[in-house]
Amino acid sequence: MIGVDASFTDEMKHHETILSYTAGFYDQEVKMIKGASVYVTDGIDTFDYHEDASREGHYLTDLVAGRKNTLYRLFIDVESEGELLHLKAESFMPNNVESIDSVVVKPFNGGADTVPNIIFGDTIEWLYPYFMSLPDQSIVYMPMVTKNDTLLTDTLTQRMVIPVGGYAGYYINGPEMQAANKEIPIHMFRKSTLRDGDRIHVDLYSIPADYLMYVYSMIMSSGSNPMMGAPTNVYTNIQPSDRAVGWFLTASVASKSTVFEDR
Repeated sequence: MIGVDASFTDEMKHHETILSYTAGFYDQEVKMIKGASVYVTDGIDTFDYHEDASREGHYLTDLVAGRKNTLYRLFIDVESEGELLHLKAESFMPNNVESIDSVVVKPFNGGADTVPNIIFGDTIEWLYPYFMSLPDQSIVYMPMVTKNDTLLTDTLTQRMVIPVGGYAGYYINGPEMQAANKEIPIHMFRKSTLRDGDRIHVDLYSIPADYLMYVYSMIMSSGSNPMMGAPTNVYTNIQPSDRAVGWFLTASVASKSTVFEDR
């Protein structure tokens, strides 16, 4: 089978698709795929992914940006087991806020009897964004957090996925939410890992709701014991689903940075 990790956002950048053959649970090596044809289209514009000469199996677009509220389709032609395999997927790039007002690193806002404080005490600092959310209750956020130019959420199991739900239309982490002890942190840092002057950057991805199920199924199927995963295949939006696994993700992104000050 073919493994697909493809993404396209509204950021102006080189968007990436990674292709590989699947491997057994105990296999140590993953064979990357070269020579594939990869492109994304909205039915009007088409964006080709070119094979990266320095990294086998990695395909990059030119410097381009997608558009919010747009359906994108991914097409991949790849050689597999002596035949030309045609893979496809589609993903709707959801809306997002235009900007985040600020992000703050601080202790959890709650009493000593709240679960985070019972578990972690004063050993943890939490990252909070502040912005006026959209009124759409279907929006799901996935924060990508960087410290000193190192991505801390580089694997799915390290990421938080946050459905806005009933907080749609609220000022996130504003006075109303603070008064009700309903603040929403998007990352946690052990105090021992933070230094005065650390640069913290957040890319707040607004993702399709079905990607949330993909993340959850990946987390449930992760681990070192092949008998302890979820009793089902991991979700995929790559078709045909009996020939490929993985996901094609579209997302719109709002970003903000801060500098940590040791109190």
